[in-house]
Amino acid sequence: MPRRTRHRPEGTRMKPQTHLSDAPPWLVAPDTAAPSADIDLSAIVGLAPEPAIAAPAPPTPAHYAPPPQYSHAQHGPQPPNGPALDQVAILRKARRAPARGWRRAVHALSAGAINPGESPAEIEYQQLLDRLRRPVRGDYRVAVLSLKGGVGKTTTTIGLGSTFASLRGDRVIAVDANPDLGTLAQRVPQQTASTVRDLLADDAVHRYSDVRAHTSQAPSRLEVLASERDPAAAEAFSETEYRGVLDVLQRFYNIILTDCGTGMSHSSMRGVLDTADALVLVSSPALDGARSAGATLDWLTGHGYGHLIGGAVVVLSSARPGSSTIDVDQLSQHFLTRCRAVHTIGFDDHLAEGAEIDLELLGKHTRRSFVEIAATIADEFGGPPRRERARTTDADA
Repeated sequence: MPRRTRHRPEGTRMKPQTHLSDAPPWLVAPDTAAPSADIDLSAIVGLAPEPAIAAPAPPTPAHYAPPPQYSHAQHGPQPPNGPALDQVAILRKARRAPARGWRRAVHALSAGAINPGESPAEIEYQQLLDRLRRPVRGDYRVAVLSLKGGVGKTTTTIGLGSTFASLRGDRVIAVDANPDLGTLAQRVPQQTASTVRDLLADDAVHRYSDVRAHTSQAPSRLEVLASERDPAAAEAFSETEYRGVLDVLQRFYNIILTDCGTGMSHSSMRGVLDTADALVLVSSPALDGARSAGATLDWLTGHGYGHLIGGAVVVLSSARPGSSTIDVDQLSQHFLTRCRAVHTIGFDDHLAEGAEIDLELLGKHTRRSFVEIAATIADEFGGPPRRERARTTDADA
């Protein structure tokens, strides 16, 4: 019987007859291959998939404007204007514990639970300390002088310098410029036999320790540079040599006090007054001492040092116990017509000994007097040095 033959229409292609089980997986058509989770084409072929290319953003029309940003300040409620951080009040501010009196006893008995705070006297004393501790730019020079001996000039220098040194953090030194065998170095523990002449002869002064080898130091940290022990050699201490000592000391000390002699016409006195920023005039609360102090002010005016008088501080130091027969208030008013301030130092047994001076052994009122004097002098620490103002005035003239 003849075989029947089927013809496919023209224009069509015959699909090859293949079995799925006989074909490898990579030849299976996408529409007929079953998905397999454990077959990685990139691992088989060795090719990594190509990253997708982002479609370009459509062009922005010329008339397009971005929408306005939403702001709470424009569309929401306005927040209230609060105080700045430096205006925030401290509701329970810590108070300093009292240092003396019944207030300290109450604070101690309550184990700190009750703090009455400082008394008005303690607050006033703290204000004095704040004035005394004002910073010094460069160095500040104080000349302590008197035409009359035995009125407490050297003890005032040591007491004032010790107060500065014990209550401040910078360096303070006192220089003995007395040509008549000064006793300034005898009021502190002697640690060296060096003098101002030895300091000038030392060519290896480059650091503070080099200067410290020529000074003696009191328990208050005040340093003292002694004068010559030989009166003949001390008499030769001239203005040039004193300026040379200052050139060395000004590099290492912030406050320099000079204990002057009683001779105003001495050569070194000219160097002391030319370089002084403040003047401390020591007198006794007696008529003869007051007349000598007045004569000193007249001498300063007549010799071109009148600029020091307006800022001078007069110290009335009592060398004998008991009250003075002179009205100290009237005497103070007399000097206040020419000077900036007048302070009094009552008689003190420790100062009258004539030996080494220790602030811890002074009476309470004497220590307070030195603090007040130091605070008065420190009131001018913030301004330009008086010696520079004097140069400016002379240049303008």
